[in-house]
Amino acid sequence: MFKNQTPQQLSLYIAATSATIVILLVLLLELSGVLQLSWVEIAAVFTLVFCVAFTANFYLIRYYIFRRIKLIYKIIHRHKQPSDFKAGKIEMNKSILDEVEREVDEWAERHNQDYEELERLASYRRRFIGDVSHELKTPIFDIQGFIHTLLDGALNDPKVNMQFLHRAAKNADRLQSIVEDLETINKLEAGQMVLDLREFDIHDLAEEVFADLEMRAEERKVRLVFKDGANQHYNVRADKENIRQVMMNLVHNSIKYGKEGGLTKVSFYDMETFILVEISDNGIGIQPEHLDHLFDRFYRAEKSRSRDAGGTGLGLSIVKHIIEAHKQTVNVRSTQNQGSTFGFTLEKA
Repeated sequence: MFKNQTPQQLSLYIAATSATIVILLVLLLELSGVLQLSWVEIAAVFTLVFCVAFTANFYLIRYYIFRRIKLIYKIIHRHKQPSDFKAGKIEMNKSILDEVEREVDEWAERHNQDYEELERLASYRRRFIGDVSHELKTPIFDIQGFIHTLLDGALNDPKVNMQFLHRAAKNADRLQSIVEDLETINKLEAGQMVLDLREFDIHDLAEEVFADLEMRAEERKVRLVFKDGANQHYNVRADKENIRQVMMNLVHNSIKYGKEGGLTKVSFYDMETFILVEISDNGIGIQPEHLDHLFDRFYRAEKSRSRDAGGTGLGLSIVKHIIEAHKQTVNVRSTQNQGSTFGFTLEKA
């Protein structure tokens, strides 16, 4: 009954109740013979009591209760507005309690969401720092071990010292790759990488990627081929160098983690407004529980095998960020003991 009433409404109700009670007492005294008042005098008493009660209650409610509510409202409202916002006068003849209740609910909900987002970001930061430190620690410890071995006497053996120096250099290169990949992801996430959108032939780009990775493929006896019927050329509109990196990462992954002596196949599909590009292998496949996390930073489905194969653990994450920067999609499907397929779309030129 009293929920969300204005000061005037509350004061009127209290004044009317007070005046009614007083009149009832006067009538009881009249009936008992203690008082002898005319109806005009009783009406005057009612009016006087009503006016005094209304004025007193309105003053108390307005200046001792609503003044504090207004302060709360202004504080909340100020935090909702830009820094140059100046809160205007709050009209007391409006249902301020309705407004305050709504504002407080919105404020609480918004800050609860902010708190949850901060918790999520803090958890992500802790996990990210742990991942980075773990990835950097391995090559650093390896380099440290090689250097200490050389200092302990291996430096005098030309055959051994060259072997250890090559291993140290390889780990130093891996450190550099991790840092460069992290910088790339950071630029993509921060929106600092400006895409140079141009029209180019995606089939020709795939042939260039095959040529660049031909020696790596020969090392594992992997054949790089186009799907039957995929010799048709398609023009797309995208950042050519970024898409080159996407295809390099995906084809390179297919060579590294596919079956030795296996097959890496590139396919193109015309989807009217965009072109679907797929890179497939006939390797051992990926277990279903890993599929949702493959594009996470530093995620490896088979940690020991992945680390032995080299790489930074950031290749697929970079792929995802580049494709999403083009406002396109990337996906993966895999069947155990049959192989995996990574696909992404590009705008058709």
